[in-house]
Amino acid sequence: MTPTPVEYLVIGHITRDLASDGGHTIGGTASYAALTAAALGRRVGILTSFDTALNTTVFDGALTIVNYQAPSSTTFENIYTNGHRRQMIYTVAATLTPAQIPTTWQQSPLVHIGPVMAECDPALIETFAGRAFIGITPQGWLRTHDTHGNVIPCAWAEAKRVLPLASAVVLSIDDIGGDWSLARHFAQQTALLVVTQGKQGGTLFIQGDPQMYPAISVTEVGPTGAGDIFASALFVALAGGAPPLRAANYAACLAGYSVTRTGLDSTPRPEEVALCASRLAYE
Repeated sequence: MTPTPVEYLVIGHITRDLASDGGHTIGGTASYAALTAAALGRRVGILTSFDTALNTTVFDGALTIVNYQAPSSTTFENIYTNGHRRQMIYTVAATLTPAQIPTTWQQSPLVHIGPVMAECDPALIETFAGRAFIGITPQGWLRTHDTHGNVIPCAWAEAKRVLPLASAVVLSIDDIGGDWSLARHFAQQTALLVVTQGKQGGTLFIQGDPQMYPAISVTEVGPTGAGDIFASALFVALAGGAPPLRAANYAACLAGYSVTRTGLDSTPRPEEVALCASRLAYE
């Protein structure tokens, strides 16, 4: 059945994240970003790839999923030590390409490309260039894995191809190994780039010019997904016409509340959306 049009299209793998108790949870940029956009009132679709065993009922009623079925789902294990995450990856699902986009989704006004392990063909950006707001979270293009499954950094080979076409880019300081020279290099190639810095807030580059924004003060329980929630809220606000710094403060507010919970339960609640909305108010 052909899916109905959506207002927020996110492309990337829904992942299986292994838990310390031997079970698993649903994760991935696509999961957190899509549920955030849905909480902000957008009609949301995910183009993704996973196996038939992955239980995605958590999304039922909130959004539409188009799955390019794979033999295995992308499977991670996240290990946190002193606030820093080490990741292992065991399997990766199929590559996502422009040919897999449903016809009814090809006119989506806001497209979020969110690879977790280089699964998004860079041609996806070119498919929407000039006719949609294109938000990019390039984490999955900034890492690879070794022969033992350890997730390790790598150079972003397609950065020069992708960055000039993006409407906004969000990455974390950890994604670039704390390398501010690399952040500034990327920022010079794109209209708007944000480097998130956890409890320190983040840095917003507009045409390469940096501006700081703060984080809200909360008691952290679990940081997984906060960057994806920030990115989704930022993209929605920017696509709606919000000034960049106000959009960043709004997104930081929602991301801040997200770390007070764990897993997909960290996506925005109605009262948080209402509270953070004040940060978007125009003077």
